[in-house]
Amino acid sequence: MTELRDIALSAKAWPFEEARRLVKRFERKPPEKGYALFETGYGPSGLPHLGTFGEVARTTMVRRAFESMSDIPTKLIAFSDDMDGLRKVPTNVPNGEMLAEDLNLPLTKVRDPFGEHESFAHNNNARLCAFLDGFGFDYEFASSTDYYTSGRFDEMLVRCLERFDKIMAIMLPTLGADRQATYSPFLPVSPKTGHVLQVPTLERNVEKGTITYEEPDGERVELPVTGGNVKLQWKPDWAMRWAALGVDYEMAGKDLIDSVTQSSKICKALGCPPPEGFNYELFNDEKGEKISKSKGNGLSMEEWLAYAPAESLSYFMFQKPKTAKRLYFDVIPKAVDEYHQQLRAYPEQDTARRIANPVWHVHQGNPPETAMPVSYSMLLNLASAAGAEDTETLWGFIRKYAPDATPGSHPALDEAAAGAVRYYHDRIAPYKLRRAPDDKERAALADLRNRLANAPSDLDGEALQSIVYEVGMAHDFDPLRAWFTAIYETLLGQSQGPRFGGFVELYGVPETVALIDETLGE
Repeated sequence: MTELRDIALSAKAWPFEEARRLVKRFERKPPEKGYALFETGYGPSGLPHLGTFGEVARTTMVRRAFESMSDIPTKLIAFSDDMDGLRKVPTNVPNGEMLAEDLNLPLTKVRDPFGEHESFAHNNNARLCAFLDGFGFDYEFASSTDYYTSGRFDEMLVRCLERFDKIMAIMLPTLGADRQATYSPFLPVSPKTGHVLQVPTLERNVEKGTITYEEPDGERVELPVTGGNVKLQWKPDWAMRWAALGVDYEMAGKDLIDSVTQSSKICKALGCPPPEGFNYELFNDEKGEKISKSKGNGLSMEEWLAYAPAESLSYFMFQKPKTAKRLYFDVIPKAVDEYHQQLRAYPEQDTARRIANPVWHVHQGNPPETAMPVSYSMLLNLASAAGAEDTETLWGFIRKYAPDATPGSHPALDEAAAGAVRYYHDRIAPYKLRRAPDDKERAALADLRNRLANAPSDLDGEALQSIVYEVGMAHDFDPLRAWFTAIYETLLGQSQGPRFGGFVELYGVPETVALIDETLGE
């Protein structure tokens, strides 16, 4: 443990860099609450998406890095801003007309369009918790509605009322003229309609702890700011939560840099230090557009898990969090294969290299052994070449390569095979189109076919790869990459693929010869 702590204090992996800032935060004085509090936020106005999971996964990585270099206990809260009003109808859920009728109600009062839970927020919160629980995250779920209505925030809400002018002085310069005229950090929950109203605060009574506002029908109403009668605007709300709970670390997307800045100022105005944190880059969909939970573009957590294990998703989240990344189906195979490559490397690494290895962070310092003799990308290409309908088709090839492997002895490989078959049918087969080879490619394929047919039966993948290289060079492909592109596009119906010699070894020389014959015949 001493060795790990010493190395962690200078490790360059980004979770350790983040954790060291927390260590420094507590150098002079440990947290009065007795633990370091990490928080992630979620707005349940739309279905949870991978960005939500990524924030929890990355925060957990920083948390575990901190624990490796500090004896201070830690806690992680996954906070749902479910008292916010529904401002627009998501486009990726059923019963949109019903949701339109519930606009401006707190999300915990909006009817569940799926008809499964007490409210839309309850449905989305349940989806989020089920996923986080399934992955084994150590966290405490927190509901904004529960915290407001139970009085958990009352003391800090009264302080917000006392320091109303300071909050306004921070917020007003960030707003346009029209918004300045009507802005208030307090959003009353109308006793008449239940709506979360965006209206000016006309009067404040600090001694009574109340505000006065005007209902849409013109009636002036006085409400206490405590007990769930009001909800704070987003940036003051975030700051109030940090102050009330003593949040020490929270990361946020690059789109919230201004929100972090203003909320930090408000937190200080409330007499509390803002948390440490950093801004990660956002994910883009296949068109390069920002992923939005209301649009439902990009990948869902369920979609990723239909094809690959959750650990591969966590690995993807670890990689370069400050670099914008495309998050679409075609990133899954690469993430799975790289994850297993890192698992294979881990046992031979020293402590410094291990804690720099992504799988240390994915598995909170205790990564398992890998049992994947065949890569996920190779399984996909086998499924594509064979038109696999089930995993048994793939196991027919796998057994040639790894005779001792069975679904029972290699459950991860069996799971990967099942994911590859699903991926092939969902994401490859509908778009698969093998193009016809041109005259040069046809001659080269015929040459490759003959060389393979006449090759010794015991050649391994490297020897078979050499044959493929020799054919490409003999037919003057320059660059040689064009030869492999031709192979993939004419034989497999895709623009790129595996190391072809390894594919031939696994798929089988006779089967590859038959595949070339089929292509040349077409």
